[in-house]
Amino acid sequence: MDGYIHKNAVAYSTLLFSFGLMTSIFNFYYVKLFLSVYGISQYWFNIAQLIYLLWNAINDPLFAYWQDNCKIEIFRNRKTAILYGAPFFVVSFLLAWFPWGDYNETKWLAGVHLFVSMACYDALYTFILLAHCALYAEISPKHEDRLRLTKYSQVAGMLGSSSVMLAEFLCDGLENMRAFQIYVLILGVLGWAGMYYTATNVRTAHDLKSASIPQYLPKSDASPDPTVTSIFSQFIQVIRRKNFILFVTINFLQIFHNYYLHNFLAIFADELIPSRAMPKLVKKLLYGGSNLLVPVLVLCLSPLVAKRGYYKVLLWSFYFKVGTAALMFIFGYEWRWLLVLFFLFDRSLHKAIFNFFNLVVSDIIDEDQREYRRSHPLSSSVFGYNALFTKPAQSLAPMMIVAILEANNYQDRLAEDMSVAQHEALKAAIFSVACAIPFVVGILQVIVWRPYSIRDSHRDDNKMY
Repeated sequence: MDGYIHKNAVAYSTLLFSFGLMTSIFNFYYVKLFLSVYGISQYWFNIAQLIYLLWNAINDPLFAYWQDNCKIEIFRNRKTAILYGAPFFVVSFLLAWFPWGDYNETKWLAGVHLFVSMACYDALYTFILLAHCALYAEISPKHEDRLRLTKYSQVAGMLGSSSVMLAEFLCDGLENMRAFQIYVLILGVLGWAGMYYTATNVRTAHDLKSASIPQYLPKSDASPDPTVTSIFSQFIQVIRRKNFILFVTINFLQIFHNYYLHNFLAIFADELIPSRAMPKLVKKLLYGGSNLLVPVLVLCLSPLVAKRGYYKVLLWSFYFKVGTAALMFIFGYEWRWLLVLFFLFDRSLHKAIFNFFNLVVSDIIDEDQREYRRSHPLSSSVFGYNALFTKPAQSLAPMMIVAILEANNYQDRLAEDMSVAQHEALKAAIFSVACAIPFVVGILQVIVWRPYSIRDSHRDDNKMY
C-alpha cells in the first residue's frame, strides 16, 4: 500500500509541477502585462473581466458535471482528460504573451485579447484541474494518504513556482519581452511533459481494485441517462449542506485575497518599495521567494494538520492574517523591510493554507457520498459547484484594485506625469488596500469558519465509501 501511495503521489504531484511553471507566471504577470505593457484602458479591462466572470461561472460546473456523468471517455476518465487537455492548455497559456496588433490605435483589441486569453486559459485550466482534484479524492480515502499527496505536491509546486524568480533574473520580468516570450515557450514544453507523465502513470483505487482500499457502497442512485431533474436534484443536494456553504464562503474570500496578491504584488511593491530605497535584488527575491516559501510552509504545517486537523490550522491562520495586517498598518509603509516581510508572509502563508483546502473538499465529498449513499463520489461535481460560487472572486479582485488605482491616477504614474502630492496619495491608497484586504478577509473568514463541523477527519482513517 505504501508503494502504491508513493508512486501515485509522485505521478499526481508532477502535474502540480507543470501547473506551477505556468500558473505562477500567468497570474503574476498578466495584469501588469496588459496595464503597463499593452496599455489597456480601465474600460476595456473591466469589460473583459465582466465577460470573463460570466464565462467563468458557466464552464466550471459544466465541465464538472460532464466529468462525473458523461459517457464520453475524455470527460469521464480523469487521466484521459489530462492527457488530451494538456497540449490545448499549453497553447492557452501562451496566448497572452504575444501582442495581436498596435493597441495604441485599436484600444478595443487589447480588451478582446485579454478576454480571449483569460477565457481559453481558464477553460483548459478548469478542465484539467477538475480531473486532477477528483484524483486527489479517489486515490485514497485516508486522511494520512491525502496529506502525503499534499506534501509531495508542495515539493513539485516549489520547483514549478520558481519560474517567477527565474523570469526576474533571466528576463528582468517583463522588461525584456523577447527573452520573456522565449522563456514562456520553454515553460510550455516542460509543462506539457509533466502533465503527460501524470496522465500515463497515476492510478486510483478504482483502477487497482485493491483489497486494502475500501470499496464503494452498492449502487443505489446511479442513472444511466441523467435527466435535467436529476441533475438539478444532485446540485441542490450538494449546495444545501451547511459545511459546503461555509467552505464555499471562506474559499471565495481566500481566492479574492489570492488573486489580489497574484496580480498586484509587483505593482504594489514597485510603488511602495522604490529602487532607491532598497536594492532591486530584494524585490526579485520577494517575487520569487514568496512562491518558494509556500511549499516549505506546507511541509512545516503538515505535521500540525495531521495532529490537530485542518479546521484548527485554518482558523489560526485567519487570526494571524488579521493580526499581521493590523500591525503593518500601525507601523506604516515607511518601514520598508517590515513591509517586505509583510508582503512575503501575507502571500506565502496565504497560499500555503490554500493548499490544505483540498482536504476540506475531500471530506465534503465523502460526507455527501455517505449521506446520499451514492455508488461513486461526485468528486468533479463538488469541486465544480465550489468553483461556480468562488471563481467570480478571480475577476472581482482585479476589477476592484484597478478601479482604486485609476481613481488615484495610476495611468498618470505610468506616463510619469504625476506630482509629488499625487504620488504620495497613490502610495497611501495602495498601502491602505494592502492592509485592508487581509484584515477584512481574515475577520470574515473567522466568523464563517467557526461553525464548520467536520473537525476530526484526521483521527478517522477508516472512512468507508
